[in-house]
Amino acid sequence: MPTAEEITRHDDGVPPDGLSPWVGDYRPRTGIEVVDPDPAWPERFAELRARVESALGDRALAVEHVGSTSVPGLPAKPIIDIDLIVADPADEPSYVTALEETGFRLVVREPWWQEHRCFTHDDPKCNLHVFPPDAAEPVRHRIFRDWLLGHPDDLALYRDAKRSAAAASNASGEHVMEYNARKQAVIREIYDRAFRAAGLLT
Repeated sequence: MPTAEEITRHDDGVPPDGLSPWVGDYRPRTGIEVVDPDPAWPERFAELRARVESALGDRALAVEHVGSTSVPGLPAKPIIDIDLIVADPADEPSYVTALEETGFRLVVREPWWQEHRCFTHDDPKCNLHVFPPDAAEPVRHRIFRDWLLGHPDDLALYRDAKRSAAAASNASGEHVMEYNARKQAVIREIYDRAFRAAGLLT
């Protein structure tokens, strides 16, 4: 279990000099699409979770729906975000091929940032984030999701930030990482409120 300090630390995960997180020819895409909430998103997650669990069996220690599509009423990019916990993400032979055989593609490798790996999936569209059991980021994701579920004012604040960031990024021809950066201040403001309410931050 990560410490309170690890959970509340805002870490950008900047790669060390000379290293890139991208696998092969994959690069972040431009054209940010933020759509109205879709009641089918939980069903898409259930389908993807079944694929992951079928591929990995008990190697999938947890499979959790996170991100904006996990929050009813919140606009989002129509891409399901999932956190997958495995015993050791650095042991790629134990899970990469099995996931690739069911339609996932490894696109990000960040051993310097909580051993994070990310896969994409085209149908349904998905970002599958892989972390070890002691990583802080999946805990942060759950705290953020659950806070928005219970705090409509912050849900509205984040909704407006997402739409504004998407419009600005599209107007400037920016990719998804730059879109994320435009939302960052609002995200961290909401995180800090949630952390204080949980007694993790004073």
